[in-house]
Amino acid sequence: MRAVELGFGGYNSVYRVELAGWDEAVVLRVAPEAGVQFGSERGLMRNEYASLPWLAGIAELMPRVLAVDWSHEVVDRDWMIQSCLPGVPAPEQLGRYPRAGRTTFFRQLGAIARTVHDVRGPHFGRPGGPAYASWSEVVIASLTQIADDIEQVGLDASDVREAVALAAEHRATLDEVREPRLLTGDLWTVNCLLDADAPEPRISGVLDFDRTEFGDPAADWTIRMAQAKDDEREAFWQSYGDLDRSPDATRRAAIYEARHLAAIRLERYRLGKHETVKESYDAMAKVLAVGRDEFHADTQ
Repeated sequence: MRAVELGFGGYNSVYRVELAGWDEAVVLRVAPEAGVQFGSERGLMRNEYASLPWLAGIAELMPRVLAVDWSHEVVDRDWMIQSCLPGVPAPEQLGRYPRAGRTTFFRQLGAIARTVHDVRGPHFGRPGGPAYASWSEVVIASLTQIADDIEQVGLDASDVREAVALAAEHRATLDEVREPRLLTGDLWTVNCLLDADAPEPRISGVLDFDRTEFGDPAADWTIRMAQAKDDEREAFWQSYGDLDRSPDATRRAAIYEARHLAAIRLERYRLGKHETVKESYDAMAKVLAVGRDEFHADTQ
């Protein structure tokens, strides 16, 4: 047996394993020990497994699950074995194409996101639970848990608490989202594989759907990143379709951005990026200021 740790894994430990007697390598993903998982990130691998039936529309791009084990009898962690997809991580391969040609990649990514977001779920919240009756409950519970996690490691979470208060005060705006649609969680370039021999970018695989949830597609990380720059990623919208730009959608977007920034702060702390943790406070202050202005304008 031969095992090689793979890069780009920000949460789980991921290994490419060659087994004696097997023609093809497999991928072993091992979750962090339960005792070191933040409350907002607990059970993510189990959530991904629960989401698989809902991701049938893109199953041909996903690895097959060969085995899972939540018993902790073999090792004291959750683990999953998947088929090993062919392809090169998009962060390594995408830069080899001319900039103008990368629109092909983002157009494909938009189509994948559209397929996922068109799936209607049975409840709000993660496929693996807990289930919520309304979207506002999910957003408030998520922000509250992240704030608890941030304080648990000794950081200031007062701005995240302010985001909780803003979401609670404007539940009605969040609850205009009445259909729970499937969100990818954090699908973007780092979660894509490209065909190494294709003359233009061709997505050959998509990975890591452990943060899926049912809610407002506009709250998905994919949507955030597609709007982050005015560059070739604008091709994303050609296949995805138009984004809701109504005043209420803009107000919800401010709360979603606060949730993204809170989660980013926690991840940066976990990865030891302490300087960028500090930067997150300025970014959050700007977002909360925008959020207050947006909701204040609604009352005028």
